[in-house]
Amino acid sequence: MINTFESSAQEYDQWHDRHALLFQSELLALKEAVPVYQKGLEIGVGTGRFAAALNIATGIEPANAMALMAKERGIDVIKGYAERLPFPSDCFDFVLFVTTVCFLQNPAAAFKESHRVLKDKGKIIIGFIDKNSEIGKLYQKRKSDNKFYKNAHFMDVDEISALLEQSGFRNLKFYQTLTKPDLTEIEQPQPGYGKGSFVVVITMKIKK
Repeated sequence: MINTFESSAQEYDQWHDRHALLFQSELLALKEAVPVYQKGLEIGVGTGRFAAALNIATGIEPANAMALMAKERGIDVIKGYAERLPFPSDCFDFVLFVTTVCFLQNPAAAFKESHRVLKDKGKIIIGFIDKNSEIGKLYQKRKSDNKFYKNAHFMDVDEISALLEQSGFRNLKFYQTLTKPDLTEIEQPQPGYGKGSFVVVITMKIKK
């Protein structure tokens, strides 16, 4: 899977320009959850589109071609994997995943690692395409024809929520966007889930 992102990093990055309304709508939903002026980490930072827009200084990325583009956007990128984060415990105020969870080899392990590197009351924020949504169903239907999503494992809200709670996170809160099949303008985020194809969940680490 990483080989695809190595060889097609530029193409993947340009998707955000070709679908600017979707990108900006997703970004607005994430801004409802991402803390300002706190120390954050984006896992699977990719080309740095979201990290740069959200002022996140540090990213983890296994694909070198993606990491180089993120570095050009001013992100401090470290090569690594979500399931084995190269950071000490209790060092970040928040951790962000954006359209990354579907590519993880072991989401449960990744969430437990995120829990480890977060400070007490630190937040994990996950932006993802709900597999039960209109766009989620379309992506799954066309998986075999899409080199980026061919091996992706899409999940729904209940699946991700259960994994987060098993990893020690509590008090889940949700935002959603992309509620319309064809956007003609940037969409403002709404609370909750069930209507929007792009869902943001934010939850907190609480030490026992």
